[in-house]
Amino acid sequence: MEKMPRWADVVLVPLISIALAFIAAGLVVLAIGENPFDMVFFMVRGALGSSSGIGFTLYYTTNFIFTGLAFSVAMHARLFNIGGEGQATMGGLGAALVLLAVPWPHWALALPFAIMGAALLGAAWAAIPAYLQAKRGSHIVITTIMFNFIGAAFMIYLLNGILKKPGQQSAETVTFPKGAHLPTFHEMLAPLGIEFSKSTPANISFFVALIAAFLVWLLIWRTRLGYQIRSFGQSETASTYAGISAVKVTIISMLISGGLAGMLAINVVMGEAERLILNFTEGAGFMGIAVGLMGRNHPVGIVLAAFLFGTLNQGGFELLWEMPGISREMVLVIQALIIVFTGALVNFTRYPLERIFLAMQKRAN
Repeated sequence: MEKMPRWADVVLVPLISIALAFIAAGLVVLAIGENPFDMVFFMVRGALGSSSGIGFTLYYTTNFIFTGLAFSVAMHARLFNIGGEGQATMGGLGAALVLLAVPWPHWALALPFAIMGAALLGAAWAAIPAYLQAKRGSHIVITTIMFNFIGAAFMIYLLNGILKKPGQQSAETVTFPKGAHLPTFHEMLAPLGIEFSKSTPANISFFVALIAAFLVWLLIWRTRLGYQIRSFGQSETASTYAGISAVKVTIISMLISGGLAGMLAINVVMGEAERLILNFTEGAGFMGIAVGLMGRNHPVGIVLAAFLFGTLNQGGFELLWEMPGISREMVLVIQALIIVFTGALVNFTRYPLERIFLAMQKRAN
């Protein structure tokens, strides 16, 4: 007898956890003398109340989809890849090198090559920790954390050295060719007669992220490799006995994970900045961990969780203007509470629901 239906575990548990997190956040806001209902109103309005807000929300959502998918693929193999930040950083380098190498005539030609460059460098940065885990037993958490710092230091060296735009102080490259400009939501919707803010960075890479989510679903649940990854994650001993190579699964899972994290650069480096800059990831690699956990490592859940965190990210900026008594850190508190309730305290919600569903099943029988 199942303790709880799958839909309840995937949908109901996260929703209740989010509600509890917002109740806890509301109590914190109330404690500092502010109205929690005003906070929610201004956050929702700032994120979804205008085309400008929606554009920024989708921009952040795109980043979180890539890094959430990256974390989830590794997690299906029980590999806690905490190196998404460094892998995304190196993905930015890969995309920049490709885009600066050729005077691209059109974005449709530049985009596939930029994706390959970003994914390859991101995967390469994940390959060394994967090898150390598979062959030397080095813990993947430790090695990926350290590679975040190495990647950041390497990027500082490059952007203050051979890749730095001549004649300026900022650590950044020259602007990419005009042909590499990705269509924004404003440019895509204008021919349809739909007005959308020109100031938002949301671009066509949002749809690339959705395609990536669909491909990850195909990989994990509809391919032999995906079955091997899930089997290895459930039981390394049993999968090895069945002939599944632990080394192969570990390395391939991390390569795919690193490649997905690297693709964040398509949205930020190619789509928004149109040049390589320092710290362009803005913590999205770490946020992907929360997105993956909240989305139960399923692409549909990850897309929804990424949208939620994108909404919180953009809505938080509205609070700075409308409610000066609430600082930017308050948004981080809300995000942290959501992570705590959907991650560390998930069983706080799941166990009572399991008892309720078991009681309902007994009554039905």
